Amino acid sequence: MRDKVTRLFVAAAIAEACSWLALLIGMLVKYGPPENELGVKIFGPIHGGLFVAYVLLVLAVARLRRWSLPATVVALACAVPPFATLVFERWARRRGMLDTVAAGRPTRDAAPVG
Repeated sequence: MRDKVTRLFVAAAIAEACSWLALLIGMLVKYGPPENELGVKIFGPIHGGLFVAYVLLVLAVARLRRWSLPATVVALACAVPPFATLVFERWARRRGMLDTVAAGRPTRDAAPVG
């Protein structure tokens, strides 16, 4: 369960960043020379849904993986600026906050046996 929720979090972080890109392109088209609102009408709700999914998954992963309050707040704040969810996901992965442990395998912090 924990690994599945973590994988969903990673997917949501990537999807949220991609939807930001699509929404930014839609806004460029809306306010640029073509003046067409179709991109914003399509990608606005998609981005909104992915934003909510990312926030809910941050809360779930933070609880399941016992993230600190500051790390959780930073993860939530990263939902606001474009592409920050990708930065946070990579930072969390480097710090081992998203690591999965296979059954029977020691973690990186475990002392060697023998």
